[in-house]
Amino acid sequence: MAAAYKIQEHKFDMIVVGAGGAGLRATFGLAQKGLKTACITKVFPTRSHTVAAQGGISAALGNMGEDDWRYHFFDTVKGSDWLGDQDAIEYMCREAIPAIIELEHQGVPFSRTDEGKIYQRPFGGMTTKYGEGPPAQRTCAAADRTGHAILHTLYQQSLAHDAQFFVEYFALDLIMDADGACRGVLALNMAEGTLHLFRAQGTVLATGGYGRAYFSATSAHTCTGDGGGMALRAGLGLQDMEFVQFHPTGIYGAGCLITEGVRGEGGILRNANGERFMERYAPSVKDLAPRDMVSRSMTIEIREGRGVGEHKDHILLDLTHLGPEVIHEKLPGIAESARIFANVDVEKQPIPVIPTVHYNMGGIPTNYHGEVVQLRHGNPDSVVPGLYAIGEAACVSVHGANRLGSNSLLDLVVFGRAVANRCAETITSDAPHAKLADDACDQALSRLDKLRNASGGTPTAVIRDKMQRTMQADAAVFRTGETLADGVRKIREINASFADVKVSDKSLIWNSDLIETYELSNLLSQAVATMVSAENRTESRGAHAREDFPERDDVNWHKHTLCWVDDDGQTRIDYRPVHMYTLTNDVDVVPPKKRVY
Repeated sequence: MAAAYKIQEHKFDMIVVGAGGAGLRATFGLAQKGLKTACITKVFPTRSHTVAAQGGISAALGNMGEDDWRYHFFDTVKGSDWLGDQDAIEYMCREAIPAIIELEHQGVPFSRTDEGKIYQRPFGGMTTKYGEGPPAQRTCAAADRTGHAILHTLYQQSLAHDAQFFVEYFALDLIMDADGACRGVLALNMAEGTLHLFRAQGTVLATGGYGRAYFSATSAHTCTGDGGGMALRAGLGLQDMEFVQFHPTGIYGAGCLITEGVRGEGGILRNANGERFMERYAPSVKDLAPRDMVSRSMTIEIREGRGVGEHKDHILLDLTHLGPEVIHEKLPGIAESARIFANVDVEKQPIPVIPTVHYNMGGIPTNYHGEVVQLRHGNPDSVVPGLYAIGEAACVSVHGANRLGSNSLLDLVVFGRAVANRCAETITSDAPHAKLADDACDQALSRLDKLRNASGGTPTAVIRDKMQRTMQADAAVFRTGETLADGVRKIREINASFADVKVSDKSLIWNSDLIETYELSNLLSQAVATMVSAENRTESRGAHAREDFPERDDVNWHKHTLCWVDDDGQTRIDYRPVHMYTLTNDVDVVPPKKRVY
């Protein structure tokens, strides 16, 4: 069977899968360090989902008032509800400053202050003086199109440094050797229908999140968690999958994102009575509380009958008091999105919003170098040779149980850069490749053959719709043991129904039916991991809010969940300790305490 498929082989020092912010920062960084690098991506690089990031990227530059990276460190640990690894958080917050200056020098067109410095706006959960001072203006912005500005700059820099791009190539599976090391990746050139084996000393997964496992998400339709799916099939466990961030302000009905930067510029959330209700839930920071808290507060308002509209099922975001100047200069894209998706003129009317799935805190576990780690022989930090993960696909874990807004663009850039630095130290350019077994690709090929010829009775779209609706209903903003148990049962059934999938197009050239089936398979395994991990964690922490266990339980649950999902959908759970230590003595460990704002 394997002989029926002809495979073209390519050899590089490094392969990066994915061309979003993390993938491009790694690609450009690796090429800059003199490593022969290829980036394979299923969409054209500047179409990657980072292009949709609006609000900004955090760094304690102190351009708009007092700030310190140690304050940023404290805020991130507290925001993570003490599930973040403090060594990785220290690394990210300290390296944020040089990483942003580098972006500026590489050509990112940041908005400017009157003195010509990078403009910074306030964002949720960002404070000064270790939470004692006023909100910090820490989020560096290019109007409300920051991701767009960063992505285009990084793509240009990657081309300038002679990285090679394989565009519209879909990564099918990781190629692992008998010792559990990653030797490369098998990919399908979608335009030609040809198969390509990319051999490398190191493979970097920068494939983004799996937001499309849910019915309503701010994620692009390409956000199908392909890296996480490939990792699970390679026998690796995923970490902290129960923590899914709902962004408080997705446009009602469309799911399109309205950046937290709107609230950073002074936008206010109001209920049906016109009341600024966040004053009740987070008196000190109000609308700039962390996302998990704002999403829950909005959900409570709706539940208690103070929602807006015919069905009383959403909330209003009011910008009318900001004035046309602020809106035109700082939030032009938001005004446009509100006009297109909500038919609202933000200068005169509020925007209807609702909490919408936005970000996956969980993912492929890594250390702060971006090296993938697994629990092996009792060692929770055992490195998987040749495999790296960065960005939303990874769980470093700098976000813990809840990510602070504007820390995700930072995560992409800092850890994309970290992988390049690490590989420059540990990988020799043009080193000979280890010999691969003759049957190394057989498993991936038989899977391709099976899916391509799948002749069951259920179209991909039907299974996908059931999965998305189940996740939306049972792994939502508020969870209970009952809804989660029901969700586990349903998602296991839906996952099992994939055996009956029907792929009607048997070709390999531009076969969107086949690609969507692969994507569904990647989504399903991560949906199973999310639901099972959520049912298993009997506490509330960050984005994981259980009504039957409303308190955080540090005695039993101050640990990372690891979840494996095998080919039959069977799951296994284990744990890794949270790193309660820092890299240097420049900052103190923040001990757990009650998380209030």
